[in-house]
Amino acid sequence: MKKLIPILTIFVLIAIVVTIFLSMSEQKKMVVIHSGNHEKKPVDITLNHFQDTQCGMTITTKENSAQVVSADGKTWFFDDVGCMALWFENIDFKDEATIWVYSHDTNRYINGRTAWYSRVAKTPMSYGFGAYEKKKDGFIDFNQMLLYMLRGENLTDPYVKQKLLGK
Repeated sequence: MKKLIPILTIFVLIAIVVTIFLSMSEQKKMVVIHSGNHEKKPVDITLNHFQDTQCGMTITTKENSAQVVSADGKTWFFDDVGCMALWFENIDFKDEATIWVYSHDTNRYINGRTAWYSRVAKTPMSYGFGAYEKKKDGFIDFNQMLLYMLRGENLTDPYVKQKLLGK
């Protein structure tokens, strides 16, 4: 009997750990794709419950976030405009996609295709593209932002960072 006590203790501890992990996974069902958005409006996301489709990060703030809606009402979420740009390059419904980006100057989701982008914003993945509704000097349009992102000309490149920020 004395030899069984350590083995039983180990099994009990394993059972407790498994139970804890299973209960945590049930509580934190992350949303990566939302279906049924046939109006193609921005989805009201729950912070810390939605996950970036490109990088897998949890979306902890609406600032810098983006959403892409397909014609069939599926919505994908991003914590950084740069992540959206990387993902956007590889989809086959680019022309039909509705793009929403969270605006720094109006604090709401705006059309990503008509937004203006700063190249030096502090963003979750450090790409630097902050969306704005109103144009200011030095801002770029959607197509320029995509081009800079796809060429790697963003703040993650030390040479670009030096040029843009002097750091």
